[in-house]
Amino acid sequence: MSGAVVMAARGWIGTPYRHQASRRGVGADCLGLVRGVWREVAGPEPEIPPPYTRDWSEPQGDERLWRAALRHLRAVPDETPWQPGQVLLFRMRIGAVAKHLGILSQAGAVPAFVHAYSGRGVIESALTRPWARRVVARFAFPEGGM
Repeated sequence: MSGAVVMAARGWIGTPYRHQASRRGVGADCLGLVRGVWREVAGPEPEIPPPYTRDWSEPQGDERLWRAALRHLRAVPDETPWQPGQVLLFRMRIGAVAKHLGILSQAGAVPAFVHAYSGRGVIESALTRPWARRVVARFAFPEGGM
């Protein structure tokens, strides 16, 4: 399934950044990208997120996105090698809630990930050390869909 996840994620490259959106070629934010890839590789979404602001969960310190990932994706243990197709959860600032998502598109010596980034849209970026140190959890899509 990891190859299908990467192919689906790369199919979203060039989609404009749109907060709360999840339509390939039309608009997506980082959660919308993962939701859209889910629909393409696993089927109907198990849960539609409620409306959220750009600072969602931060004032309360609530790890809402992490909990949602645990409900629907398979947690990848830290000791498991990084593999393409894994969903990456990022904490962008120390002490902040984890609220950015990406999909690992390439592992190994030159890792990369696909994500929706404000001002840039859906892009594939090198998973440089500054990005990698912000990863707080990894997940995998469920095997065999839903």
